[in-house]
Amino acid sequence: MLFKLSIKNMKKSFKDYAIYFLTLLLGVAIFYMFNSLDSQEAMLQVSNSTRDIIKLMISMLGYVSVFVAVVLGLLIVYANNFLINRRKKEFGIYMTLGMGKRQISKIILMETILVGIISLIVGLIIGIFASQFMSVLVAKMFEADMSKFQFVFSKDACIKTCIYFAVMYVAVMFFNTFTISRYKLINLLNATKKNESIKIKKPVISILVFLFGAGILGYAYWKVTGDVNSLTTADKILPPILMGIVGTISIFWSLSGFVIQVAQKMKSTYLKDTNMFVLRQINNKINTTIISMSVICLMLFMTISILSVSLSLRNTMQRELADMTPVDLNLSKTANLPESYTNRQGKVINYTKEQIEDSKISIEETLKNNGLDMSVLKDVVEIPIYTSNDLTWEDFFGEDYGKVKAQFPKLDYGAAEAIVKISDYNKIAKLYGTEQYELKDDEYIVLCDYDNMAEIRNQVLNEGGHKLTIAGKEYKSKYANCKNGYIEMAASHINTGIILVPDNCPLTEDMKEKTVFVANYNVETDEEKEEIEKIFADNNNSILLQNLDNKGIDLDGITKIVIIQSSVGVASIVTFIAIYLGIIFLIASAAILALKQLTESSDNKQRYLVLRKIGCDEKMINKALFSQIAIFFGLPLILAIIHSIFGIQFAMTIMAGLAKSEDLLPSIIATVIIIGIIYGAYFLATYLGSKNIIKEEE
Repeated sequence: MLFKLSIKNMKKSFKDYAIYFLTLLLGVAIFYMFNSLDSQEAMLQVSNSTRDIIKLMISMLGYVSVFVAVVLGLLIVYANNFLINRRKKEFGIYMTLGMGKRQISKIILMETILVGIISLIVGLIIGIFASQFMSVLVAKMFEADMSKFQFVFSKDACIKTCIYFAVMYVAVMFFNTFTISRYKLINLLNATKKNESIKIKKPVISILVFLFGAGILGYAYWKVTGDVNSLTTADKILPPILMGIVGTISIFWSLSGFVIQVAQKMKSTYLKDTNMFVLRQINNKINTTIISMSVICLMLFMTISILSVSLSLRNTMQRELADMTPVDLNLSKTANLPESYTNRQGKVINYTKEQIEDSKISIEETLKNNGLDMSVLKDVVEIPIYTSNDLTWEDFFGEDYGKVKAQFPKLDYGAAEAIVKISDYNKIAKLYGTEQYELKDDEYIVLCDYDNMAEIRNQVLNEGGHKLTIAGKEYKSKYANCKNGYIEMAASHINTGIILVPDNCPLTEDMKEKTVFVANYNVETDEEKEEIEKIFADNNNSILLQNLDNKGIDLDGITKIVIIQSSVGVASIVTFIAIYLGIIFLIASAAILALKQLTESSDNKQRYLVLRKIGCDEKMINKALFSQIAIFFGLPLILAIIHSIFGIQFAMTIMAGLAKSEDLLPSIIATVIIIGIIYGAYFLATYLGSKNIIKEEE
């Protein structure tokens, strides 16, 4: 009998369960998708190092999944609490007819189990099919061979999903039993007649709090954009974050205190149609959900920022990898090593006789001496890079040193500038396919592709005629700004400055700081390149001449394959975790808003009944409901977007060189689409659910 009653209740209350079902289905599907990457990874044709990166990503996603499970668990408990409160009167009638609390708990237990089983099965089916698209995404991100693509089912992900959600449902069952045990018959029967006590705030105090909130938010925005250079440590970043939280709460607390008074002054709008009803409903709703609205706003802010910045990072790294890896091999070696030296940390570094002797010869000779057959390489170029203690960053800025240091105190102004002869640079530029330059005998060029550093240097160069003394001779800047370019390969633009000088600049052998060696592999296919790669890099993507004699040499460097695999791995890990967390935060935010609105609709059925009695037709009532829900969903989203404008700027500044602003627009568009689909689905479900609720007869 109780089982049949549970089935009938589920059918009757399906519209109440719609948001609950939607949240559970999305939660199960997404949880399965991101935890099934291990089975998808197994079929991808990738290198061993890339496979290791994918395994690291899977491991990290496993830890993130624990956090996600907690968030979803709390969300399910919250959603279930809505359903229980929604049915108080029904439970009161059961008790009036002689049913005990134990039997009511059994009914709810059966309903919870049925809902859990159905949502788990449907969610897993959706997740299994959606995970196949995830395979394509993983393959694209890691540039894997999809020739052996096939439909994959992850038994481990399925078991993990079932276990995690079973634990959540058990927690819900205990919560329901505990909640029912505390109910009293009189409270259940009068549940629909109870009204919340609304405390009216004084308009003057509300306006002052609003101005305080707006002011503190404005200051926080300025700190993370206009004064970002002062935010160098976690303890300095924390205050703007706290100010953002306090400001957000202040804004929502104050809105309900003066918005209605402002609206009442605009009589033509306030008295039109059902606007008076809508505004008062919104006013009361904000008044009772200040903390919830603030938390939802902050979660939406994190969702927008995380998705936009991570996708921008991914786009930038993808675009720049081709530009930054024009050759297969890039090695460097310190020249003229001393017997020992003391580093800046006070540690004494000693070198062997072999290392000292090797530092005096070219990298090509070093490779030959250690058994490398140079025929495996082609397009070989090797150039020296010089430094001088008479040309540091402090010397470069000259009279403007004090001003620049005050603005950027963390830069190492004692570091020596790198100096390269113009013909040497042009050899590498020709091989890289980048711009080559010409210089007169008294000119120099600053080569810098790190945007933030270029802006700092341009503060000096923009003044025109900036002069430097190099090796006892004075040179003037050819250009009023830094030129784009680099010598050593990297995953992104990180060249902070190289001084190009004419060939007749009197640079001496003892000024040689290191030599740079670039070359291509003398083969055509990727398989052959992988074989040569084994000479220069180990499985951990570290430069290691493991197939050579390695007679005490000290080489540094990177290969094209290492850069691409490492960069793709880092970007993909960040992107996957960001998408995972972003979507979960978005679902949680939208679900909480939806459930709160459905609760309000259920509690306010009498008010809609009054609207019908005074002559409002269904069209006007539905319009009032739609406006109310749109404002309720829109307020936290609008403030979250404002937060995100400054939050994204801060993140992009912190990640300068890794993520570029020109890649931000496609990322923002993708974020808008994701938010539009999920947030929009919850909005539509909430409107339809509320519409059905207020149509119910008393």
